Amino acid sequence: MPQAEGVAAVATASDGDGPEGADDGFVASTLAELRKVVWPSRQQLFSESVAVILMVTLSAFAIAAVSRFYGWAASQIFR
Repeated sequence: MPQAEGVAAVATASDGDGPEGADDGFVASTLAELRKVVWPSRQQLFSESVAVILMVTLSAFAIAAVSRFYGWAASQIFR
């Protein structure tokens, strides 16, 4: 049956869904997907973590510098 525009489709639940009876298929498919993940090597994890920490630190210093400049400028204007 065609669906009217702007009307959301309603999903039907099977007997095994819900908090009372967890679906074993969900757990099995989740584990299958986790086996497909290509995990980073220790060296790649370390180097990318260092890069992220460095960029966050540089960004924080840049934002602090701009904030201090605007604070100084505002104090000069509104004496």
